[in-house]
Amino acid sequence: MAKKQFKTEVQQLLDLVIHSLYSNKDIFLRELVANAADAIDKARFEGLTNPQHNREWAIRIEPDKDNKTLKIIDNGIGMTEDEVIENIGTIAKSGTKAFLKQLEENKNVDAPELIGQFGVGFYSAFMVADKVVIETKKSASDAPAVRWESTGSGSYDIRESAKTEPGTEITVFLKEAEGLYLEDWKISEIIHRYSDFIAYPIIVPHVTVNDDKTETVEDKVLNSQKAIWLRKPSEITEEEYQSFFAHVSHGQGKYAKAIHISAEGTSEFKALLFIPEVMPFNMFMPDFQKKGLQLYVKRVFITDECKELIPDYLRFVKGVVDSGDLPLNVSREILQDNAIIGRIQKAITGKVLGELKKMQESEPEAYKKFFKEFGKVLKEGIHTDYTNQEKIKALALYETMNTPAGDTVSLAEYIKAMPENQKDIYYITGDSRAHIESNPALELLKSKGFDVLFMTDPIDEWVMQSMFQYEKKSFKNVVKGEFELEGEEKDAAEKLIADAKEKFKILTEKLQKKFDSSVKEVRFTSRLVESPACLVGDEHSISPQMERLFKAMNQEMPSTKRILELNAKHPLIEKLQSMAADNAESAELDMYAQLLYDQALLAEGSPIEDSLAFSKNLAKVMLKSLD
Repeated sequence: MAKKQFKTEVQQLLDLVIHSLYSNKDIFLRELVANAADAIDKARFEGLTNPQHNREWAIRIEPDKDNKTLKIIDNGIGMTEDEVIENIGTIAKSGTKAFLKQLEENKNVDAPELIGQFGVGFYSAFMVADKVVIETKKSASDAPAVRWESTGSGSYDIRESAKTEPGTEITVFLKEAEGLYLEDWKISEIIHRYSDFIAYPIIVPHVTVNDDKTETVEDKVLNSQKAIWLRKPSEITEEEYQSFFAHVSHGQGKYAKAIHISAEGTSEFKALLFIPEVMPFNMFMPDFQKKGLQLYVKRVFITDECKELIPDYLRFVKGVVDSGDLPLNVSREILQDNAIIGRIQKAITGKVLGELKKMQESEPEAYKKFFKEFGKVLKEGIHTDYTNQEKIKALALYETMNTPAGDTVSLAEYIKAMPENQKDIYYITGDSRAHIESNPALELLKSKGFDVLFMTDPIDEWVMQSMFQYEKKSFKNVVKGEFELEGEEKDAAEKLIADAKEKFKILTEKLQKKFDSSVKEVRFTSRLVESPACLVGDEHSISPQMERLFKAMNQEMPSTKRILELNAKHPLIEKLQSMAADNAESAELDMYAQLLYDQALLAEGSPIEDSLAFSKNLAKVMLKSLD
């Protein structure tokens, strides 16, 4: 027998679990049964090519009130000693540190979904156990059976076992206060709630007292084993839907919508998909999130992470696909290049997008709630899925300059509300509504009664590289390129700008010289109404927000020179021109010029380069105005 120490992270995890961070302790049995089913899935898959693995599959639960133990037994794939040490002694592959962080942040909150999402369900047994023993033998292997034992107090013992049959037997030595889990009704309740759809019989011994006071022990199957995705929607209860969603999503809260697919013809398959109510915390943590749907072939489990079944921008969708066309011995490695899988993905994508469109039209408030959770993920498809790009554009929602904060509109709604003289779809990107709604570049559009889309997701600027038009309307970034008017307005603006170039030549030369390292050009514009100046970019330049995002990801990104635009009608520009004409090198003009530039930075939501100097200059101006 060898005694080994748990890895530090494992012990941290056990300490948190043992000290009852979870109020719903029932999940320990859900997780151990799920692990048993996974072990049988693996053995059954191996049995497609190696008959040695095949047998009558089953999971047994054996309560023993005399010894206060609960056994969970499966005849699945089993483990060797090295596999036991790798899978039980360490959990680095399960994203331990991220799990612990979330666990600590959810103190005193019932969040059992965390255990399932990180694949560390075995450790939930220590919520109810004083000791846990594992005896396991690898299927179709000459390796000796293994016995693992631990109280969860820092170490575990491991040695050979006398077990002769393949599979795994877990014995949970229950704490004194946890005798409830030895009761038949409690075990049955947990299985019906969480594990009714497990494809293998979950058996418990059922004791019947005869008239002559003798006892008869018979096996009783607790779960229905019905493939819910093969049943008619009208036959499925809400409780069954929720139970199955908990199974496929690893306990990820509640679902917002269930989608059935029954496809015939070139690709025959059935599917049951779910759109969750809320985004899981690990949606943007690819190392700690399983992607893809569960794949079955003729009800034989193949994999629970078939990425090829659904595009990445729909990765929030959970569920099961059961194909009647794929060969039973299909390997996980060739799924990526399988034409049938490609056809299934096309059908699933079309169905999900279609159901979202129906929700948008018939349940607008429910759809807005969905989009608030998953919109930033869905919008990835505008850039990555050219085939469905127009459908995804139609599903996108945005706040706008003319809508109350928090309210959103679709592109179709935006176009419908456009004035007749508005030709383009205007938009602006930024970190938040608060940062962009006061941008001076919006002033002319506001005065004309136009509206502007507020794009505040970090992904929006990346997406807009592929979003040129919608319903034959072009997208126009209000802080990039020249701002053009039409007709008489255009003629008047061109004359005003031409005159300003001459009138304010000394000032523009001064500003260009002073800000040469950060400003590409100083020019006059028609887009300003009330403010003296603003900063814009070239038509195809990278925005300050995108620049900061890349730098935050430690990616090399040269700073982009901006364009400083001036309002020729503003009295401040007149005053500065007068000062420049008197003495272009005066310290006072230098201070006012810096304030003008800093003000433009602040107005667009960008940080100023020297906040201390800004504060001092502002104080000087305030004192001067009070004299």
